[in-house]
Order: sequence, then structure tokens, then C-alpha cells
Amino acid sequence: MSVSLFNACAHEAPKFHNSEIEYRNGAGKIWEVLKAYVRTERAAPEPSSPLPLRPIPAAELAAGPAAVYRLGHSSVLIRLDDRYLLTDPVFSDRASPLQWLGPKRFHPLPLEIGALPDIEAVVISHDHYDHLDKASVQALAHKVKRFVVPLKVGERLRKWGIDGDRIVELDWWQSTRFGSFTLTATPAQHFSGRGLGDGNETLWASWVIEGQEARLFFSGDSGYFGGFREIGQRFGPFDLTLIETGAYNELWSQVHMLPEQSVQAHLDLRGEAMLPIHNSTFDLALHDWFEPLERAAAAAERRGVRLVTPVIGAPVAVAAPADTPAWWRALMPGRAGLPATEG
Repeated sequence: MSVSLFNACAHEAPKFHNSEIEYRNGAGKIWEVLKAYVRTERAAPEPSSPLPLRPIPAAELAAGPAAVYRLGHSSVLIRLDDRYLLTDPVFSDRASPLQWLGPKRFHPLPLEIGALPDIEAVVISHDHYDHLDKASVQALAHKVKRFVVPLKVGERLRKWGIDGDRIVELDWWQSTRFGSFTLTATPAQHFSGRGLGDGNETLWASWVIEGQEARLFFSGDSGYFGGFREIGQRFGPFDLTLIETGAYNELWSQVHMLPEQSVQAHLDLRGEAMLPIHNSTFDLALHDWFEPLERAAAAAERRGVRLVTPVIGAPVAVAAPADTPAWWRALMPGRAGLPATEG
């Protein structure tokens, strides 16, 4: 395997590691984060008015060229080779183990689970609650042929009632092939765990998604690291990159990129167009809700990167993405009611 494991003690579960850093949430780091949450003042931690949303008509999903639909946060419906893939599906109201407590979504879903087409594969990046949602996995199960996940994440799915024959677990750089698709688990710089005592017992990953029509990259969650350049060298160029751009802070920038780093990661990957994900759905950090898109748009303009920022639910044609508006600007404090400008 390309990612290291160790047993600190005989009774402890094996742990996974990043390739370039060892990230630890020690007492000192936790104290710094808590102080930041108390001291930081934000103008707009969440939208003060409804976000624009485009419902997805079922008839539109029936057939067509390669396209992606952002459903919210890191949940993206991908139509490729007339089949469907779905990344990190979170359809619950809260990114939390409890549906009465925790980050609540800013917007409704552009379509419900019952309206989804049959899914060739659900692709999971890691087991954090804003990426792996038990209720969504169980509700989707009857529509999904296979779940493609990093090592050990399959154990969680099996406990939730998913048949093991429908689960594919991969280490970094391993691939699975089905139909016209090849999915490859690639490195990311992050961590895992759903409780106080299970840290890094499951692997985290980014994903290369290859079909006949196009090649896509899905970042999952990651800090900026040299792995993006290696992935770009091995698998690029990519028609479209889905790059984490949100829930960042300097205090945890090792495991969540700043927007400018997200744009650099796209360049390292040799992407044609970049779609920022992991924003505009949940309040998971200390920045204003609109800041990830605004900073990414500024960085993309400086670097000559083609950025696509669709309204939630709007289709993005992979082969030739249309221009998308900077829709969030009309909702920024002091700009309410003003028309959005092009990004």
C-alpha cells in the first residue's frame, strides 16, 4: 500500500498518514481554534436572504452530453457517458451526527433523492459528517450499483446495511474499472474520524474520474501539497476539476486549502476549468459565507483560470462550460438587491 499504517499499541487500530505532514489536533491547537471562534467577528456567517437555486427537472437528466450539477457542499451529480456518478452525497439538513444540532444547510436541495436517476457509483472522499451521511447513504442504497470509497470506509457502510459486494475500497493510486469508467483513488492531505476515539482509522482520498467523454478530478478535502502536481503529471490534463474551496482558516490550512491555494491546485492538476466546491451550504469555519467564492474568483482572474460558479442546481457542460454569473455578489452585505456581475 502507498499510505503507511502503524500500531502504536497492540490494542489500537491501525492509523493512516499523510504523505508530507503529520497533522495533529493537539490540546494547544484546539485551544487556539476555540479562542479564534470566540474572538472572530463576522459580517455574514450565513446568507441573510435565500440563495438562488435552480430545481433540476427529471426530464433534463434523462440523457445528454457530459455535465455536472452541484447539489450543495461537495455533493455533485455527474452525467458522463450517459451514466451517473454522485460524489459525497449529503442530503440531510445538518452536517452532524444529530439532526437537531450542528451546521444547518443554507438552501433546499435542487432535487430530492427520489428524483435521482439510477447511479452507477457513489464516490466518497472520506468519513467526516459533511461528506459521509448515514441517512443519505441508506436512502440512496436502492438506486446505487456500487459505492467506491477509500480503505476502511467500507466498514462503515457495511455496518449501515450496504451489501459488501457493492462496496469497492481503494488505497491511493489504486483503480477500479466498470463499464466505460475508471476511478482512481489519489492522495489528499487531510484526516478522518467520526468520533473522539477513531481518528485516522479510515483513509481519505481525492479521485480521478475517467470516462470516454471526459476526465474529471474531485478533490475531496485537502490542504495544499505536492500531490496535486504528481496527480496532474500522471493523469492530467482534466476537462474539469472539482476543488475544495471553503471551510478554511490559517489555523487549519494544512488540511483545508485557502482559496488561492485551491486555484494553484487546479493549475498543478492541469485543469481546463475549475468548479469550486465545499462552500455555500454549511457554516463550517470563521469566514463569511460568500468569501470562498469571492477570493477564488479574484485569484482565478489573476492567474488566468477558467472558473465556473453555477447557481446550485444549474448544469455545467463539461466539454464547453458556459459563462456563469458571480451570483453571490448580489447577496453580500451592502449589495443586497444589486445585480450579479460575471465572474
